Amino acid sequence: MRYALPVLHLVRHPVVHDCLVQLRDAATPPELFRPLTERISVLLGAEALASLPQRPVQVTTPMGPADGHRIGVDVVIVPVMRAGLAMLPGLLQLVPKARVGFIGLRRDEQTAVASQYFERLPERLGASHVVLVDPMLATGGSAVAALDLLTRAGAQHLSMVCIVAAPEGVAAVERAYPDVPVFAPVVDRELDARKFIVPGLGDFGDRLYGTT
Repeated sequence: MRYALPVLHLVRHPVVHDCLVQLRDAATPPELFRPLTERISVLLGAEALASLPQRPVQVTTPMGPADGHRIGVDVVIVPVMRAGLAMLPGLLQLVPKARVGFIGLRRDEQTAVASQYFERLPERLGASHVVLVDPMLATGGSAVAALDLLTRAGAQHLSMVCIVAAPEGVAAVERAYPDVPVFAPVVDRELDARKFIVPGLGDFGDRLYGTT
């Protein structure tokens, strides 16, 4: 099936998809799952940050002056806990000076409805580029709830990075936030009766922390 949703930006880098297939593999243990998550997050984050504003600078090399560019905007990275924490180191490799916020959302296993249990966001989000990171975009309930929180906190320039998405989740973000781009390597087939992504990769947090 072809997805033409304007919110979705598919990342086709071959290393991203090499990491993804290893993450999907049920035989991949947590000690490999974690560095794979960090590696794929670096590449997905680079794609999401490719259009950041820049400012001109001049530095002095051992051979003389050189013109160049630095990132021209404050960057804030906000992982959705718990699984999103695994993506944070990869994003911070790209922007070490980025500020970090945290949103804790827990999904009810019966209703699949997300409830908030934690929020800690930096101040002055209005002028910042805010990157929301959550590995799995399933129903879109958690993503929309997190984007609601960020918007209420003043964020105006938003993007989202995930590792596996479902059509239902992408559509939910598009309905609620049509101007927020979602960067992902793949949109899977569907959600099952329990609202898990199929074929997906299972429960990301459980596989990450070895709690299966």
